[in-house]
Amino acid sequence: MMMLTLRQLSYFLALAETRHFGQAAARVHVTQPALSMQIREMEAGLGVALIERGRTIRLTPAGREVARRAARVLTDVREIEAMARRHALGGRLNIGIIPTVAPYLLPDLLPRLPLQLRLREAQTDRLLAGLEDGTLDAIVVATAVGAPDLVTVPLFRDRFLLAGSDARLEALGSVEALRPVALDPEELLLLDEGHCLADQALDVCGLERRGTRLDLGASSLSTLAGLVGQGVGFTFLPEIAVPTERAAHPLMRVARFADPQPSRDVALIGRAGTAAEPWFTTLAGALTQAADQRLAQVR
Repeated sequence: MMMLTLRQLSYFLALAETRHFGQAAARVHVTQPALSMQIREMEAGLGVALIERGRTIRLTPAGREVARRAARVLTDVREIEAMARRHALGGRLNIGIIPTVAPYLLPDLLPRLPLQLRLREAQTDRLLAGLEDGTLDAIVVATAVGAPDLVTVPLFRDRFLLAGSDARLEALGSVEALRPVALDPEELLLLDEGHCLADQALDVCGLERRGTRLDLGASSLSTLAGLVGQGVGFTFLPEIAVPTERAAHPLMRVARFADPQPSRDVALIGRAGTAAEPWFTTLAGALTQAADQRLAQVR
């Protein structure tokens, strides 16, 4: 019997998850024939069929068992690699954080945190990819992730406020009954596509991006805060950003929506192995404390 390789296990797991040779090959960055050949070599070496080939790819009972065990093996390998990397860096942790949280939490977080961090600011999909391949030890995101090999620790609930100029907010009339669905989509400014905050804002308004008047390609909340302060439309501003952006843009004003206020849930996510280490709990506690102090300035 041949010895399985990690490459074969990763190829087979990609196929098991996508149930499509082309998609699996793209995921692991090889050609479809190369992936197919490796799967056939696996089956020949094990002496058992792993998939049922046809118009639809199905796993055999043996294939389901191999996929389950392969996922566990590859997770353990990533943990070993991540542990070795942390030791090589003197115990430094690689932490990813989304751009609509990083600039508002990090100044309060870093001075009090007894951990060595290397930070990467990126959008959610890139952070999840880094967590999956082991280049990141944990990530701070505002998107629910239900993968069974990941551990999610809720940090705080971040409500959305409506930001605009004095004149625009006054033109809305009574803001006590203000609701996102009542906004004119042509007046709404959003972050560039790929930012989860933009997707969440569209969702709470029941809108699609093409319904908005301006597609600015803005990459930061600070850009939008400056624009709306000058009277160019409205934008959604998470509470955690309000103290910083209000100080930077004195002409910007904010108004709360009526209950139930739209919000996002920010969480710390790590792989099951790393989440069991003491630093993960320490980091989660420090993040929550820093957020609570920021939010207390607004609520």
